[in-house]
Amino acid sequence: MSVALATVQEFSWADSGEADMAACRDALCGGSKSFHAASKLLPEDVRDPAIALYAFCREADEVIDAADGSGSVEWLRERLTLAYAGRPLPFAADRAFARIADRFAIPRALPEALLEGFEWDKEGRRYPDIAAVRAYAVRVAGTVGGMMAVLMGVRDPDRLATAIDLGVAMQLSNIARDVGEDARNGRLYLPLDWMRQEGIDPDAFLAAPAFSPALGRVVARLLQEADVYYERAEAGIARLPVGCRFGIGAARLLYAEIGNQVRRNGMDSVSGRAVVSGKRKLWVLLSGLAKIAVPMAPMQGETVPEGAYLVDAVTRVAPRAEPVSPPWWAVTDRLVWTFELFAKLEDRQRMQVQGMIAGE
Repeated sequence: MSVALATVQEFSWADSGEADMAACRDALCGGSKSFHAASKLLPEDVRDPAIALYAFCREADEVIDAADGSGSVEWLRERLTLAYAGRPLPFAADRAFARIADRFAIPRALPEALLEGFEWDKEGRRYPDIAAVRAYAVRVAGTVGGMMAVLMGVRDPDRLATAIDLGVAMQLSNIARDVGEDARNGRLYLPLDWMRQEGIDPDAFLAAPAFSPALGRVVARLLQEADVYYERAEAGIARLPVGCRFGIGAARLLYAEIGNQVRRNGMDSVSGRAVVSGKRKLWVLLSGLAKIAVPMAPMQGETVPEGAYLVDAVTRVAPRAEPVSPPWWAVTDRLVWTFELFAKLEDRQRMQVQGMIAGE
């Protein structure tokens, strides 16, 4: 799978740019519905780079999760090397990422850390304590938060710290939601010391995943940890460029709601997977976005300790491009559009359910 770097011809930055972006948009539509909806709230000069970033991250994730076991982190690192050299492989996601990495001066340390997190997944690493879980979350999600901040022209340490915090919080929500699914796939992301404190043997749990009140207490602690970082992130979201606040705020609210749904399910994320309905998402956005958009809480000036090196990596690199925030009325238009989107999705879901009932 190795590629000789010298054999890859340098590509023209102008070639096939729109076709690459179209392919990246298609990848987004087939991926995260929450990210897809939240991206509609971002200004165009941030939205397309964010979609390119998402496509590259999704491509890397799919390579690692290849069903035939052929996924190679070294192969991804070679692709990253080529992208940063201005000679990406002929994949839409690689070319699109190469463009935004150059335009926004994204430090290579961030995507490299992301690949390191994927490598930990590949080797089935377990995590002895919450600090180790945070280190994993920094790599697979905090890195994305940091790169998103850079796309918005944010390079100061305080706001970068909250962007990484937000990524960590989102990943902790995902871990809490997917305990059963991960265990059935032979993966365990809960802190091992927390499990043992509750009398749960990690190996026995993996051999026969089952919910118990003791496991519920572990999940509850993880959600409490996520809440700490969601709260810290809010101060940074409210200080993003005005055109970006609603989009990132929407992502924060929707991911936090995953944890709230796990709580409503009695902390049982083994017997079933927490799913937030379209109607609930709409209510969460309607009730929460106004609060997030206005700076209220002071900046704390710290980040999750395991992510400090990423903040340093960004602040050492000079910026090359900054997004231009749209006027406030353009933001309002996108906000209304997103609310209408969720309302239409909820109507469609209701009609599908009614159709299935009628067909019984």
